[in-house]
Amino acid sequence: MGQSPKALVIGCADSRVDPAAIFNAGPGELFIVRNVANLVPPYEPDGAHHGVSAALEFAVKSLDVDHIVVLGHRLCSGVKAAATGSACGTQFIERWLDPLQPACAEARHALGETASEQDLCDDLELRSVRHSLARLTGFPFVADAVADGRLCLHGARFGIADGVLEWMDDDGVFRPVSYDGADMSRAKETP
Repeated sequence: MGQSPKALVIGCADSRVDPAAIFNAGPGELFIVRNVANLVPPYEPDGAHHGVSAALEFAVKSLDVDHIVVLGHRLCSGVKAAATGSACGTQFIERWLDPLQPACAEARHALGETASEQDLCDDLELRSVRHSLARLTGFPFVADAVADGRLCLHGARFGIADGVLEWMDDDGVFRPVSYDGADMSRAKETP
């Protein structure tokens, strides 16, 4: 008996963020990849070991998922480490968080130098999801599937303190998901 999930969720390794629980999914409904700060790395066909890239390729090419969701979350320690530089000097984390640096620079520019650490991290959590979605299209098999209409890309952020799920609309704005009538049917259509 094989698996046939409809969506790949790229989420954070944070123990407080469980994509299956957030989306009320049962076994086999989601293909889930978790890593520090829910990052999609850049496309690097260099022959090295790339766990997220391999899972992404497997989900798109072998499982034929219809959706990819990059699921960020509030109070992300990985995002905070990138924003504050607290990962500097670590063996693996600093390099892993490198893709966050352009988003971090954008957040600092948008908020100004007087922005609080909390405001910077809150903004960076959203920018990180947007940048990961953009990096997804750098993978040729993802770009082809999106262009053919076989695959849809989505962004979301979960509030671990309040349980609010924010869904990114077509304009890149994150809006809270409402669980009344119309919005619930939209949430059922896309993970």
